[in-house]
Formats: sequence, structure tokens, C-alpha cells
Amino acid sequence: MGRPPILPTDEKFALVLRVVSGELTAAEAAREAAVSEQSVSNWRRQFIEGGRSGLAGEGGKDSESASRIAELVKENATLKATIGEMFIELRKYGRSAIGRVPMPQGYPRPGRRLN
Repeated sequence: MGRPPILPTDEKFALVLRVVSGELTAAEAAREAAVSEQSVSNWRRQFIEGGRSGLAGEGGKDSESASRIAELVKENATLKATIGEMFIELRKYGRSAIGRVPMPQGYPRPGRRLN
């Protein structure tokens, strides 16, 4: 589990907006917030990526993610159908005489107690 964030999200947002608008440089923003310049740069990058995915539509998912999800849903349905078919085959096989393993002579059957 990671450590809690240094700044609340609203403060990061306000700081990043000032950096993006050119009001502050990343170094100035870092000094103001008492964090590293790399942290401010990471927040700026995350902010821009989030905006980009939001503009892509589909609730923030790009078309590549949506197609991957559709592919996984289809694969999931296929696997469920295969498992169902295998279950039916196993039940048929378990009820036939071929599927039963003969018990060796001289050994008690499972479930019986010896006194």
C-alpha cells in the first residue's frame, strides 16, 4: 500500500492549471508546494493524458481499449460454453461403466468402517 498523497487533488489541479497556463514554471510550482519538480511534471503529464482520454469519447476509453474489451467478452463467452460442454461430457462419462475404476479385491469400499 502506497503512502498518502502529499497534496489533495484540488490543490494539485490548481497548481497544474497555473503551470499549463504559463503563470508558473514547474520549478516555481514545486517550490510553492514543497515537492520535487519531477512530481509537478508527473502531475502535468497525468493531467494532459486524462484530458486526452476524456476527449477520445466512450467514457474515457479509446477505441483500442474498447475493442480489447469486446474481444475479451467474446473470449469469455466461448470459454464458458466450452466449460459447460466439458461438464456435461464428464457427467456422462462418470455415469457410464467405462468411467468407473474397479475396486481391488480385499479392500474395503469407501465409506465403510472396519471394526
